[in-house]
Amino acid sequence: MRVRNKPWAIELIPEHPELIVEHGQDLKGKWQTRFARKQPIFIEVGMGKGQFVINMAKKYPDYNFIGIEIQKTVVGIALKNALEFTLPNLQLLYADGADLTDYFDDGEISKVFLNFSDPWPKTRHEKRRLTFKSFLKVYKQILIDNGIIEFKTDNQGLFEYSLVSLNNYGMEFDNVWLDLHKSDENVENVETEYEHRFSVKGQPIYKLKAHFI
Repeated sequence: MRVRNKPWAIELIPEHPELIVEHGQDLKGKWQTRFARKQPIFIEVGMGKGQFVINMAKKYPDYNFIGIEIQKTVVGIALKNALEFTLPNLQLLYADGADLTDYFDDGEISKVFLNFSDPWPKTRHEKRRLTFKSFLKVYKQILIDNGIIEFKTDNQGLFEYSLVSLNNYGMEFDNVWLDLHKSDENVENVETEYEHRFSVKGQPIYKLKAHFI
């Protein structure tokens, strides 16, 4: 996602330290202190404008959620959207999702959401894909034992690549959906901005759920 610079969005960030964290290395191992209650923490890597992570926090108050985004303007937009609600189980982190071990301690996270990540289709860019083995190693480190990854995309090539990558890493699949919106899983599905845009056009949405063993 690329958006034009919006000064108001960037200026909004320092006004709400209760909801947004810039960088966050000092909170490594201490993220529970940012929430009203101590409960399992789920993170979304690349939250975009926040539609998914905000609605997940609304729907599941018994879990804590952290949305992570590297683009400052986009973070500001997500912050504006989050401020429309009172969500004591939500935090936003302005940081690079490629450096998760800088922000989270071993076993601090219970689930990782990867939604509509950049497919990086060229072979020479394989290492940038968020389901490449080096990223999987990081997720396993910050996740609890048997920690879960949920991955959604509209990109068939990236989905097929991810199935192979996770399988080769030794992960166990809980389920795989080749057309999410035509499955029973869609009953409880929370959409992202991109997902809604693609699904209304009739494009299939692919999803997998897997855990480390």
